[in-house]
Amino acid sequence: MVLAKINVMWKALAKNIYIIKILLLTVIRHYLPGHRKVINIYKRLKNVEGPVVSTTNGKLRGKVGTAFNDRLFYSFQGIPYAKPPLGALRFKAPQPPEPWTGIKDATHEGNDCVSRHTVLRTLIGSEDCLTLNVYTPELPTNQRNDDLKPVMFWIHGGGFTSGSGSTEAYGPEFILMEDVVLVTINYRTGILGFLCFEDPDLDIPGNAGMKDMLMALQWVHDNIIHFGGNPNNVTIFGESAGAAACHYLILSPKAKGLFHKAILQSGCAINVWAKGRSYTEELSEVLGLETRDDQSVFKAIQDLPPDQLYKAAEKMCDVSEPFIACKVRPHGPVVERKSKDAFLWENPLDIMKSGRYNHVPIIIGFTTREGILGEIVQKPYPFRPITNFELSVPHFLKIARGSELSKQLAEKIKLFYYGDEEPTTENKDKYYILETDNFFLREILTTVKYHEQNSSDSVYLYRMSSETSLNMLKKIYNMTEPGVCHGDDIGYLFKNLLTPNIEPGSDEDIGMRRFVHMWTNFAKYGNPVQDDNTSTVDVKWKPVTQSELHFLDIGKELTMELNPEPERMEFWSNLFDIYCK
Repeated sequence: MVLAKINVMWKALAKNIYIIKILLLTVIRHYLPGHRKVINIYKRLKNVEGPVVSTTNGKLRGKVGTAFNDRLFYSFQGIPYAKPPLGALRFKAPQPPEPWTGIKDATHEGNDCVSRHTVLRTLIGSEDCLTLNVYTPELPTNQRNDDLKPVMFWIHGGGFTSGSGSTEAYGPEFILMEDVVLVTINYRTGILGFLCFEDPDLDIPGNAGMKDMLMALQWVHDNIIHFGGNPNNVTIFGESAGAAACHYLILSPKAKGLFHKAILQSGCAINVWAKGRSYTEELSEVLGLETRDDQSVFKAIQDLPPDQLYKAAEKMCDVSEPFIACKVRPHGPVVERKSKDAFLWENPLDIMKSGRYNHVPIIIGFTTREGILGEIVQKPYPFRPITNFELSVPHFLKIARGSELSKQLAEKIKLFYYGDEEPTTENKDKYYILETDNFFLREILTTVKYHEQNSSDSVYLYRMSSETSLNMLKKIYNMTEPGVCHGDDIGYLFKNLLTPNIEPGSDEDIGMRRFVHMWTNFAKYGNPVQDDNTSTVDVKWKPVTQSELHFLDIGKELTMELNPEPERMEFWSNLFDIYCK
């Protein structure tokens, strides 16, 4: 009871008020000596003006936060992990950060990278954005570092064109209930992060955004021990483009040794939307240039203000472009010419088939209606059902639009997903299922099969079917259709601006605690249910095998099942076998 009152007083009053600080220190010293929890509170009160940590580049002053279970944690935000990519460094691979003198304020988040706000669609951010945030339950108290904690390294989504690691969407309060260190990062998106030129003299081969992630992981490797984190136990995890990025890191030789486990939520490197391309001629046309070579385009854009640059790149993209399967999107990771600095120089599918990648335990999964995102990207305009099914023919088949084969495939796709119905606003669920399969599930399951065949580590598959008020994307966009939308799982791992009041014992409370427990357990042990069953996790999660595609359905209950959506996946398999040999 006394401890609880002290904690309440600390949270409410002791941040900057000297008299309260002295009063609480006196109570702790004289009335509750020697108790471990008391000692921890005492240490934190001593640092009421803000904890200070030394890194390889200089000292940082952070602040204290409170997790969902009232546990206190330390927060360090806006930490530069690379030199600002300005001037001659625009579009280039990141450079190591420069040291500073004195104590750097790390109590506020850094700039978002230049992009459109995910919800408001206003242009935000700065090119000076290569920062990360560290949240830790404890700081080292001795030189031995004998109680280092697992590190969870979050990579945000946003289609490689937007997003950030900020607390607006990715607050640490849920995950910091557990004994892990959380890192969230910003990386360059859109044209600033994924422009690529064929001309080797320009030294812009692409993947600058992916190389930002490598630099951030290197910073974690070099510095996270000062925050109580274990550099030899790092789990990368991400959703959507963040999941695809995690998969690319698994496949990249440059990432070897920088992480040890991976969680891929609703994305992988071979999804139809998860790769980029060169677009010099299109950009030249948008800029009104007479010549269309790489050197001319680079000269025209190297000094453009970032907002003008971003808007020029936008003109190359249709409003529904993320959901056109027949086209390769402009912005995303690419296969580079092989060199010592290349992030990736082989096709991702070939790397998976060969087994030449970073073998780590993997969790990978999907939501029941990923394809609701296809309607969301059309907003604020009314939903338009698909009418030209040639747009649904995956680009990796390399079949020309308008060809007889393309039309045959389009007709087969329409017949399977719509039967004798025509697409309307009344049968949207058929559209959602098609987009779920075509943009996410089919290649996620292909990824599972290849990694299970070629990896020395376990692969855990899940389907997220839980529908509560924590389902983030549906809540943001006021979607009432049944099914779990792409991005809905984020609200169970991170507190965000729209997180409701969570009642103890509610479906929200149980669902959130399940996600956090399994994800952090995986970070600790490489097994999401390593320890004894808890009140929220009461099932053994079996990894997939060559003969059985086990998956955990994460709904109101947790159930182990086999072979997700078999009829739908068999349709695509047969289609490819018959028409695409």
